[in-house]
Amino acid sequence: MLDPNTRRYDLDWLRIIAFGLLIFYHVGMFYVTWGWHVKSVYASPAVEPLMRIVNPWRLALLFFISGVAIRFATDKANSLGRFAWSRVKRIGVPLLFGIYVWVMPQAYYEFLQSGEWSGSVIAFYPGYVSTEQAFSTITPTWNHLWYLAYVLVYILLAMALLPWLRRFAESGIWRYLTARPLAVVFLFVVPFVIVETWLTPIYPTTHNLVQDWANHAHRFLAFLLGFFAAKDVRFWQSIDKVWKFMPLLAVSAWLMLQDGRDISAWAREFLSDWQLRLLFSYIAVIYAWSCILLLLGFGQRFLNRESPLLRYLTGAIFCYYVLHQTITVVAGYYLTEYRLGAVIESFLVTAITVAGCVIGYELIRRLPYVGILFGVHKVSGYRPSR
Repeated sequence: MLDPNTRRYDLDWLRIIAFGLLIFYHVGMFYVTWGWHVKSVYASPAVEPLMRIVNPWRLALLFFISGVAIRFATDKANSLGRFAWSRVKRIGVPLLFGIYVWVMPQAYYEFLQSGEWSGSVIAFYPGYVSTEQAFSTITPTWNHLWYLAYVLVYILLAMALLPWLRRFAESGIWRYLTARPLAVVFLFVVPFVIVETWLTPIYPTTHNLVQDWANHAHRFLAFLLGFFAAKDVRFWQSIDKVWKFMPLLAVSAWLMLQDGRDISAWAREFLSDWQLRLLFSYIAVIYAWSCILLLLGFGQRFLNRESPLLRYLTGAIFCYYVLHQTITVVAGYYLTEYRLGAVIESFLVTAITVAGCVIGYELIRRLPYVGILFGVHKVSGYRPSR
């Protein structure tokens, strides 16, 4: 039986997988037709179907795992004040350094490619950090580091609400629901469906911390779900019972979403506009949740074991996340000018991004006082804590 007080190596692996997907997803953003910081001359809709498959659940999984981690960490913390301060330093320092230093080249090359700027990076920097906006996009910016700002806010909120959150995680209604696999699959999505149906149309995603209400609702709910589920043996037992069926549910939901026009035309005879919107929101959220349940179940069954590779990547993956997008933007900006062809160019952009992350981490962790700027810290807690 699963010990709720033992470190979950499967979730360490899934955290690495989620961050890894994020890195490759951002490489893909260089090649799709959707807006991004820089674009390849070979950008096309070709890889967009693959991007759409992972887009609905990749970040929700990451916030879920963050919630699990905070539950374990706060239960072990001797001082909640010191714990909160440690998270402010661990997350806040890389965030501030990223905004004012590491992310800056992304904006620089974005404006170079768009023709908004033509000078040197040295001449660009004063305008980038100026309180008087000098560019069409708000600067300084956090770009891909928005996750750090959001998760830090959620951690501090969770700390403030900790007694109530723990009480709910141990409540009868929570335990009643988590002991029922069908409730875990089909009822846990209801809050997300409500957000998707009524809040998302009003507040589209902006990554503006004080205006991104629908995105906050989605991410904070995923974070709280991870916090509540972290040590609930019933939840993980329910997942173990249903995860093998999740590929069928995910594929079914996905096919229904792809055939949305035909279904809408048929359903309009029976449903109002808001009911139809609610139906498709439910299907979309079921698709994302079934993918997450599949990964959680697979990980619990096959990945819950320690290894030297896991220990290494657990220490490295946060640094990879901080590093990767600037490397991708700079590599992509220069490589696409050579017209090497889509295959060669995409291979080189991916290879340079991965190599840059690996080499960058190896250098950073050996330099005194530099590691904290990129989120490098000693991996702790690998032995089970009881």
